[in-house]
Amino acid sequence: MPRTASVQLAFTCYLTLAACGPAPINYQDFDVVINGGRVMDPESSFDGSRNIGIRDGKIVAITEFPLTAGDVLDATGLVVAPGFIDLHAHGQDPESRRYQARDGVTTALELEIGVYPVERWYAMGQQKALINYGASVGYQGVRQQVMGSSTANRNNDGTFSLGDTGDEALYRAATEEELVQVVTRLQQGLAEGGLGLGVGLSYTPGVSHAELLRLFGVAADHGVPVFIHIRSSTEFLRGNALAPLQEVIANAAVTGASLHIVHLNSSTGGEAEAALQLVRGAKARGIDVTTEAYPYTASASLIESALFDRWVNRPAEAYGTLQWVETGERLTPEAFEVYRRRGGWVIMHGRSEVMNEWVIKQPDVIVASDGIPFAEGRAHPRGAGTFARVLGHYVRERQALSLMEGLRKMTLLPARRLEYVAPQMAAKGRVRVGMDADLTLFDPSVIIDRATYDKPDQFSEGIVHVLVGGVFVVRQSSLVEDVMPGQAIRVQTASVD
Repeated sequence: MPRTASVQLAFTCYLTLAACGPAPINYQDFDVVINGGRVMDPESSFDGSRNIGIRDGKIVAITEFPLTAGDVLDATGLVVAPGFIDLHAHGQDPESRRYQARDGVTTALELEIGVYPVERWYAMGQQKALINYGASVGYQGVRQQVMGSSTANRNNDGTFSLGDTGDEALYRAATEEELVQVVTRLQQGLAEGGLGLGVGLSYTPGVSHAELLRLFGVAADHGVPVFIHIRSSTEFLRGNALAPLQEVIANAAVTGASLHIVHLNSSTGGEAEAALQLVRGAKARGIDVTTEAYPYTASASLIESALFDRWVNRPAEAYGTLQWVETGERLTPEAFEVYRRRGGWVIMHGRSEVMNEWVIKQPDVIVASDGIPFAEGRAHPRGAGTFARVLGHYVRERQALSLMEGLRKMTLLPARRLEYVAPQMAAKGRVRVGMDADLTLFDPSVIIDRATYDKPDQFSEGIVHVLVGGVFVVRQSSLVEDVMPGQAIRVQTASVD
């Protein structure tokens, strides 16, 4: 037999639970069968028509041979892909998860800002999640509790709080005594299952370089990543967008901590190419560093947060780039002051689409939404349309990257980012025998985001079926009611002293 033929046969046997013979597998073996779909596995690069058998929440067969079961789905014309994994989802509530599921997301994690207290947050999610969920330990929340923040009580249930400009604790460095308490609470949060440390430096300008280095040391000691929103470049005397990156990469280098830099496109803007060179150079020299981006040219945050301190005394026309989420209006200097006192979500327009597309198509940049909660009403469209937008706009319409490349960036890469600390993730992000049956089935000729800045609460189109642990949460392009198969994703590390 020629070598190429033998390799193909071996690979077919690898994908198929049954022996490579003509006999069909008995239908009692499966809870659900998906027939005739275009199976795409980003890990092996397999792309072909196959039938899939699912039992007890796992993929147990992938074969060309006929499969039957009590529940058989005809997937002709649809791509069968791993369920999408979102590392950066602030919408950790039932309403947000409905939009996420309709966008093909099967696992949505709050890793940038994180949560605190961790155990309380996880307990709130038990037995009532549409999709898989998890979070990092929120440095912001820990710091607020230890330093007597005026906004500390806002996150007693574990939900994140960015604080506001009137909170003195955000603007000063922690004392040595406070740092000891912070470290203790971070360790406890990791012991409770937090998926690393989440740090929003732009929201806590008082964090000193020494304090940040200490935090990286904690992550390194416990073998977990730091997920970080880097500082504003204005915090550095002669720094442009590269200076904040240099700070965190240096901390990772000297401590050995793993590092994940969130939303490279919004943090570095026109310096994105140089910024990615820094990330790649560090990785090539042994530093475990990754990054992500979302497929929109506008960002969003809370207007009362320290992030907007630098908006003081800007030219009047600059405020027109801000859009108040609740009403869709563009702001004036007067409206900015009113809403800043009131607090709420605001969208920031103005990034280059040329640069945004360049970032999105880079093969080593993970796709993540940074989606804000829909539980509070209107939101940024990225919470509803990120993954469909990548596959519909950038893959199909713009042809900026291939379909397999697009899928890899939203499935395999995020799974690999976490699987060394959360072994659950090693069973996700792939379509292979033995993997979790977290699957997204979509029509590649139709898939697109429908959420807009003016109408953000619109479900994506073309995502036809979504399964979480073998349970349909979306079927025939409609949400399945009264199912909650989502599971908690937690870290597994050595016990904390």
